[in-house]
Amino acid sequence: MKFTYYGHSCFSVVIKGKHILFDPFVTHNPLAGNVEVDNIPADYIFLSHGHVDHIADCASIAKRTGAKIVCNWEIHEWLNKQGLENTHPMNTGGKWTFEFGVVKTTAAQHSSGLPDGSYGGNPMGFVFKTDEGNFYYSGDTALTLDMQLIPSFVVPDFSILPIGDNFTMDYTDASRAAQLVNCRRVIGVHYNTFGFIKIDTEKAVAYFSNHGQELILPEIGSTTDI
Repeated sequence: MKFTYYGHSCFSVVIKGKHILFDPFVTHNPLAGNVEVDNIPADYIFLSHGHVDHIADCASIAKRTGAKIVCNWEIHEWLNKQGLENTHPMNTGGKWTFEFGVVKTTAAQHSSGLPDGSYGGNPMGFVFKTDEGNFYYSGDTALTLDMQLIPSFVVPDFSILPIGDNFTMDYTDASRAAQLVNCRRVIGVHYNTFGFIKIDTEKAVAYFSNHGQELILPEIGSTTDI
């Protein structure tokens, strides 16, 4: 499975030849100057919630690529009103079989307002079960004991977790979250983009290592096999 990191919480995976993009926020990310947003491929766009730092580039990428947008009901309605009708609404706890595998939505302890101030519905995470590997993307969230239910659906090969603190878990809570979901490999996101979420990345990597885990912090714009 190929993993491309576009900065903040925006990344993509390729499964069965389908480019699956998450939480597109590139053009307003000061750290993503090397990423050409108009070159990002997408067959699907998954949105964890409605905050601008997770949805800002969704409309432009969807219009250019024709990608199907998977999101909660409220964001689905909001996008439809803007003429983006290739959407698949979901809600917390539900699952659906897509052409690349099964996706189950999970609870995320966060908030969700849309860029125009309207209600953004429940924030969510996603668990992917596919023939090419399984993974968990928590979305923006606090550490929660609900995470210990995830391995009953599938044990992730890797997890994508926020580590920036202030608005979400910090890296110590992310390490604990990895234990709850029975996953030792974590890709850290949602850190260093703004002043509120600046962290010491060396300490974060060392903390995971000291707990028998691996914290991966990809370079923005890089693609790796995961």
